[in-house]
Amino acid sequence: MDEKFEEQGKLPELKLDARQAQGFLSFFKTLPKDVRAVRLFDRRDYYTAHGDDATFIAKTYYHTTTALRQLGNGVGALSSVSVSRNMFETIARDILLERMDRTLELYEGSGSNWKLVKSGTPGNFGSFEDILFANNEMQDSPAIVALAPKFDPNGCTVGLGYVDITKRVLGLAEFLDDSHFTNLESALVALGCRECLVPTETGKSSESRPLYDAISRCGVMVTERKKTVFKGRDLVQDLGRLVKGSVEPVRDLVSSFECAAGALGCILSYAELLADESNYGNFTVKQYNLNSYMRLDSAAMRALNVMESKSDANKNFSLFGLMNRTCTAGMGKRLLHMWLKQPLLDVDEINCRLDLVQAFVEDAALRQDLRQHLKRISDIERLTHNLERKRASLLHVVKLYQSGIRIPYIKSVLERYDGQFAPLIRERYIDSLEKWSDDNHLNKFIALVETAVDLDQLENGEYMISSAYDSNLSALKDEQETLEQQIHNLHKQTANDLDLPIDKSLKLDKGTQFGHVFRITKKEEPKVRRQLNSHYIVLETRKDGVKFTNTKLKKLGDRYQKILDEYKSCQKELVARVVQTVASFSEVFEGLAGSLSELDVLLSFADLASSCPTAYSRPNISPPDTGDIILEGCRHPCVEAQDWVNFIPNDCRLVRGESWFQIITGPNMGGKSTYIRQVGVNVLMAQVGSFVPCDNATISIRDCIFARVGAGDCQLKGVSTFMQEMLETASILKGATNRSLIIIDELGRGTSTYDGFGLAWAICEHIVEEIKAPTLFATHFHELTALANENGNNGHKQIAGVANFHVSAHIDSSSRKLTMLYKVQPGACDQSFGIHVAEFANFPQSVVALAREKASELEDFSPNAMMPTDSKEAVSKRKREFDPHDVSRGTARARQFLQDFTQLPLDKMDLKQALQQLSQMKTDLEKNAVDSQWLQQFFSSSD
Repeated sequence: MDEKFEEQGKLPELKLDARQAQGFLSFFKTLPKDVRAVRLFDRRDYYTAHGDDATFIAKTYYHTTTALRQLGNGVGALSSVSVSRNMFETIARDILLERMDRTLELYEGSGSNWKLVKSGTPGNFGSFEDILFANNEMQDSPAIVALAPKFDPNGCTVGLGYVDITKRVLGLAEFLDDSHFTNLESALVALGCRECLVPTETGKSSESRPLYDAISRCGVMVTERKKTVFKGRDLVQDLGRLVKGSVEPVRDLVSSFECAAGALGCILSYAELLADESNYGNFTVKQYNLNSYMRLDSAAMRALNVMESKSDANKNFSLFGLMNRTCTAGMGKRLLHMWLKQPLLDVDEINCRLDLVQAFVEDAALRQDLRQHLKRISDIERLTHNLERKRASLLHVVKLYQSGIRIPYIKSVLERYDGQFAPLIRERYIDSLEKWSDDNHLNKFIALVETAVDLDQLENGEYMISSAYDSNLSALKDEQETLEQQIHNLHKQTANDLDLPIDKSLKLDKGTQFGHVFRITKKEEPKVRRQLNSHYIVLETRKDGVKFTNTKLKKLGDRYQKILDEYKSCQKELVARVVQTVASFSEVFEGLAGSLSELDVLLSFADLASSCPTAYSRPNISPPDTGDIILEGCRHPCVEAQDWVNFIPNDCRLVRGESWFQIITGPNMGGKSTYIRQVGVNVLMAQVGSFVPCDNATISIRDCIFARVGAGDCQLKGVSTFMQEMLETASILKGATNRSLIIIDELGRGTSTYDGFGLAWAICEHIVEEIKAPTLFATHFHELTALANENGNNGHKQIAGVANFHVSAHIDSSSRKLTMLYKVQPGACDQSFGIHVAEFANFPQSVVALAREKASELEDFSPNAMMPTDSKEAVSKRKREFDPHDVSRGTARARQFLQDFTQLPLDKMDLKQALQQLSQMKTDLEKNAVDSQWLQQFFSSSD
């Protein structure tokens, strides 16, 4: 395997002599232990890693330990692996952009003298940006968050500080959270957090376990810092250096927080913002309000496939991949990332975005012209960031210039639009572009570049200051050209003296070793040997010819080299001066970047809505306390985008008091999961400001989407499937309001049938009666459909707003063949299709036959079994009749059991403690069930 690596050039040879190896081993032993850090050492032509890091790289990236080599001998030998420059870029991108469990350190030096020159984490990779995004667009803008939790008997007050280094934004927030930290989880998702700083002492307390679980669910790296750095004593003074404008608003903002100031102080220290003077006066600070956007937790993000995943078969598997039709280099993608994590709650702002999308949908020529111009816009945000950090070169300046000269064309296209939304387009974009592109802003910058930069050399890939820009540079350029002409004349004179054709036989070379020299072939050398020996100095004789010079050429060459060095030095000074001047236009570029990236995303929405085979429609948006959620001809945008799918649309009518809570039954693979998810996706898209894949849509704004659709990888974390179900459901019951949207798929399958059904029933009743949020509840418990039939007769309480729906399927009476129809229709499913699905999956006929036999013995289900009725024909699934008052008492106690369960601090218990507590609660419930035969049946059946 290692021979193959070397043959392919993937594994550079580790070349260290004994002295170098011994020196390095001595240094390596002095490095502090850090299990998360991957340390790489730059050896100029390649990199190396050693010890556990070498093993990690060999296994993870080379997929074999045969890539390992031993540095040194005997007991002190150190496992090592060499890494090419291409592989180093791959490792850096994986550790800093994909993984959440490692940090990266880069050392430079030799022997025993090495120095850390770069370090990066998933949240703070600024020093590696040039490597990470040399050939890739920066799609996301990561945030670092610091938490200062304050636990008390009433809950936990979370102080939160964050920084987005790319956008130069600092923020604070403070809020009371529940035992599942649902508010914190939604904040981490909305901010795009990739690294979270917490006090070291917090990790040692048992009450902080749920906090760490919430951070883990978001896939965020946890970095512990000493509690002493979580201080806000000098915060106002420090922010005064970093923030633009007056310090008074900053003082007022910071003084309104108790815990968040310490968290933000930790951020400033960790990111070393004050150590870099280029940060001074370039940041903004603001308060982050949890109620500004729809809250989405990590479970909802996964259930709705909002962001891309490595397991996606194609880009259309995720909502981001589908909606990302942006044209600008990175800016639009990052803004789309943020919008999808922060759907709006304000009706007017949503409709403003929808108005703009509608304008671009209705005017195809406008849309296409704008997109063509936006394709030529570079990543202005990152270019400006490099300018402010003093990392920019003339290349960055030219890219800004090339983007800037497109602005008048974009403005001109927008001004041509004369539709109903022309005033809005002028207000949002034309006025902004005019403000930033006048003679005091962008035009001034363009004039500077056209004067200072030699634009004619760009075709040759050279970025140089124009000689006409500076008199000293112009004089050096003139002298350089004069010397070039004198050297050329000497070349001609020498050719005549030696009687050799110029350029064909007598060539003029320039190299680093000898400077300007004459060269002839070895074949020509005998003809002029006597002259060479008498009038010239022979410098070198090689296969490619004889190099020689004379006193005149040497003097001219030395003078030329001196002038050239002075010219380059002058160029360098002028480039630095021009870049510094261009940095003063940062505010202009930030303003333009904001307008152009927003325009890019809205055009992307319009392009998606117009180009799909079945067009999208504009949703009607209503406030959260009024209106219903009506989706006619609703489709799942990601599923219908797959090449092999002929999607069948369905209607969804979540109507207050009628069908606000929907129970959906039907066979596996019948489309229940797709149906309930597509409703969530459509609501999210509408609140982002996009058209939706429906014929018609009316949406009452939701403040949060909760989803419980699968246990995922909970077993790998030592949590059973059922426990994970209960934890997620408890989070919903605690965090949801009547303004939320709840999606639940197959709850209660992780335990016995009767226990699971009892829990599912009680959860449904609690959501309907207490939370009152619109809910889609997909289930195989057909008995739950009885909830919709409770009519208040015989003194039984009424449950309003529950409706039954089912996904339809057809069974051929003769062949028993199952055909999925994928249509959602009113009413409960009249039978279970589990055996037919097993038959569809080619189970052995003997197994299917036995299953039919046992099912016929056990199942005689009527949907009216669980409800009070005067009908003498009503029979329960278990062939028992119950008094309505008995059923009412039993369900009330079952619901109370569930409420007690949700109050348990499960996150603070180990598995044994949780099971003991549940066993005690079950025993107590059995004692209380003595006078309820309906409740007793569940215990007798599960024993």
